[in-house]
Amino acid sequence: LHLWWSRKPTATARAVIFAQMVDDPSSHPDLFPTEQAQQKERERLFRLIEELVKWENTTHEAVLAAAREEIWKSWRRTCRARREWREARKENLTPEALARDEALYDPDRLPAFHDPFAGGGTLPLEAQRLGLDSHASDLNPVAVLINKAMIEIPPRFAGRPPVNPEIRARQTLFARDWRGAQGLAEDVRYYGQWMRDEAERRIGHLYPKIEVTAEMAAGCAGLWPARPDLKPYVGQKLTVIAWLWARTVKSPNPAFNHVEVPLASTFMLSTKPGKEAYVEPVIEGDGYRFTVKVGKPKDIEAAKNGTSAGKRAAFKCLLSDSPISYDYIRNEGQAGRMGARLMAIVAEGPRGRVYLPPTPEHEAVARQAMPEWKPEGEIPKRMTGGNCTPYGLTSWGDLFTPRQLVALTTFSDLVGEAIERVRRDALAAGLPDDPTPLRDGATGAQAYADAVGVYLGMCVSKQANRSASLNFWDQKGGNVQQVFARQALPMTWDFVEGNPLSGSTGNFVGQVEYLTRVMEAALPASTGGFVQQRDAQNQYLSRNKLVSTDPPYYDNIGYADLSDFFYVWLRRSLKPVFPDLFATLAVPKAEELVATPYRHGSKEKAEKFFLDGMTQALHRLAEQAHPAFPVTIYYAFKQSETESEEGTASTGWETFLDAVIRAGFAITGTWPMRTELSNRMIGKDTNALASSIVLVCRPRPADAPTATRREFVGALKAELPEALAHLQRGNIAPVDLAQAAIGPGMAVFTRYARVLDAQGRALAVREALALINQTLDEALAEQEGDFDADTRWALAWFEQHGFEPGEFGVAETLSKAKNTSVAGLVEAGIVESKRGKVRLLRPGELPADWDPATDARLTAWEMVHHLIRALETGGETAAAALVAKLGSQADIARELAYRLYTLCERKKRAAEALSYNALVQSWPEIAHLARQTPPEGEQDELFA
Repeated sequence: LHLWWSRKPTATARAVIFAQMVDDPSSHPDLFPTEQAQQKERERLFRLIEELVKWENTTHEAVLAAAREEIWKSWRRTCRARREWREARKENLTPEALARDEALYDPDRLPAFHDPFAGGGTLPLEAQRLGLDSHASDLNPVAVLINKAMIEIPPRFAGRPPVNPEIRARQTLFARDWRGAQGLAEDVRYYGQWMRDEAERRIGHLYPKIEVTAEMAAGCAGLWPARPDLKPYVGQKLTVIAWLWARTVKSPNPAFNHVEVPLASTFMLSTKPGKEAYVEPVIEGDGYRFTVKVGKPKDIEAAKNGTSAGKRAAFKCLLSDSPISYDYIRNEGQAGRMGARLMAIVAEGPRGRVYLPPTPEHEAVARQAMPEWKPEGEIPKRMTGGNCTPYGLTSWGDLFTPRQLVALTTFSDLVGEAIERVRRDALAAGLPDDPTPLRDGATGAQAYADAVGVYLGMCVSKQANRSASLNFWDQKGGNVQQVFARQALPMTWDFVEGNPLSGSTGNFVGQVEYLTRVMEAALPASTGGFVQQRDAQNQYLSRNKLVSTDPPYYDNIGYADLSDFFYVWLRRSLKPVFPDLFATLAVPKAEELVATPYRHGSKEKAEKFFLDGMTQALHRLAEQAHPAFPVTIYYAFKQSETESEEGTASTGWETFLDAVIRAGFAITGTWPMRTELSNRMIGKDTNALASSIVLVCRPRPADAPTATRREFVGALKAELPEALAHLQRGNIAPVDLAQAAIGPGMAVFTRYARVLDAQGRALAVREALALINQTLDEALAEQEGDFDADTRWALAWFEQHGFEPGEFGVAETLSKAKNTSVAGLVEAGIVESKRGKVRLLRPGELPADWDPATDARLTAWEMVHHLIRALETGGETAAAALVAKLGSQADIARELAYRLYTLCERKKRAAEALSYNALVQSWPEIAHLARQTPPEGEQDELFA
């Protein structure tokens, strides 16, 4: 619908909110009296969650209805139990308390949902999809607008037919069943097309077509190459979809100081196999020009690198090869002496992209554009991920070429005109002639026109993301890439200027189409949605509501700084619709809960600001959230930020946990979630940590006791091993085990008001985390007692040597301590002993015809490594065949894989760690396949 940074996937949000609302079967022993009955019911609910989170089921009404039914069923059970509690205590409750409790636990009304850091709106949207009235709030006006467009506006106009004259003229279409936001989306599509057509009438002369001439195809000796590929287009006028520019500065070489030399990071236009194209500069005396060639360049590296100079300098002068430093470019940019030169033109042909050389006419047209307005406001000089301000692009208006400014202001002006057209058409369609605007809760003709205008204004904002001088050309896909390819505004040296009036990449109708598809398919528009601009530190909207939230992550993203890029355009288009929301010149920043040292004076002050503010915001949640449900809080986990004598630590993570605890919450669970796109991770086949942690919290009792450090450690040792076994049974990936174990560890820590050390000093979060990790390591080590003697030897040997050889004498001594022998280990088939050296066999060295049924000395070590061999050579099917043969012994292999992963992580053996992690992650599918083909003679109930 609109870009926002670090949004959570809809599937994750659905799963978390569902799990928040549906009780575990163990909560109802009257219905599920035995562990077997509870597990059977639990598995049924898990299967429902598995269906619920599939992408294709996002709008699958049958699956969603089943989820809503379970939520209602669980809620009514909760209300019935609460009623019984009230009956037992009626004499001790005042009439007022009794009435409040009855209202709080009304079996005929689900509690509403609230997200106080609503951001991109995923969580409120999914709460609405699951049948809850959904409330969203945020300090940032861009986030507020996105949430209004997602959960507040669609329900208000749900089920209405469009009002545009084209649909009304087609009576059968007008009379169809318009569900949800379909009618609203159809009007946004219609009036968006009108805006595009009207824009072409007004500014189409700035986006001329290009005629392919016979000279372009034939070439000219010494001037430009022949282009046989252009022959089919000779005489045709093709629509330009993009102009590719290189920024320029005067050459630092005095002999060429009059020449504007290009700063081109690449000369490649297309790297698609078989369709390669590139720019070739042609030197003419003391000047140059660009031409375009197709096919692979003779010097591919030179074409790929453009005028980049490698590590020693930023760029090099095209004419003199003189180095051009970044300092020189910064000085030129800040002095206003940076220019741009057209390198190539991309047109749309019947057979795809056509790459053409620049023409003086097209460069001249671009320079004719004279914008009457441009956005003001300074771009922050310090921004996570770097920005373009050192090079003279210091205001928001500087990010756009004159032609882009003319186009965007034209579209922005047309939003207001479109709103007036919608209002007239809405009256003609029979909507009430109510002048009350959308912002006041109305649903008449004016409010409907405002609603359509909101989405059209968002289309202009989306267009800005594709119409700035920071866009770059995707050489593989042949597309205009957005400004925010990442959460920053880095400098783009060779940029692309798309054609918003074309029918191709980066065009305005494309933005309308993206947006309306979301409106039609993904916005439930079923239950009520309510959105307000509120500071999370002072809001009261969470009272008696289910709360799930995704707050800012310490210093990861400066949302307020980044969102000004969109705010300046949204404000221009939509201030008449929401004057209060767009009252300020820029997005509020002083109150934003982000630890930015430049804003607060120092790193220490920034950390204190974040801790105090987040504590206050979370304290609101602890006070107000509905008592029947836990609160869930997402945190984008960073594995490590600092190194010290105490080990690695994440300041942001610890500070956030500290804020949660100070706010009065007890943490009852921490669940790792993979919430980012796979291309955001280190790589597809790496041990990438889950990118978010979901904290499960409940208010800590007011009478929580104080404990000593010794009592805390004792409780950890008593409870964490069982919790660890539970996590392993739940198939938490080994790479995520340490994060998941924080949950039960923190559940112990936060059940106390304070934990005091021997000096009476309160234990810090960092110290508590260190003790939790230490106890986790001990619990994993204790699991070795479940393994056979040969495997215990192999574990000890592997920790010291990995798969490398070691001395026979050392191996034999270790074998005595483990109650085995090197000869026995050779017989077991897990080691090789030659010439006084002993080494463990790698999975690839194990025999492919191994059969556990005929192995006279079966070991857990063999099981794990044969399973890895099978998984890596034959996939999950081959591994499943082995699991079926192993029968009840297979579980010990998974347990050993956890232990081996931990050892590899500690020893920094990445390749081996990847194999053990992959085995555990594949285990559910391996077990599923094994169940389908149970081996003869083995117990079928193994995987039941």
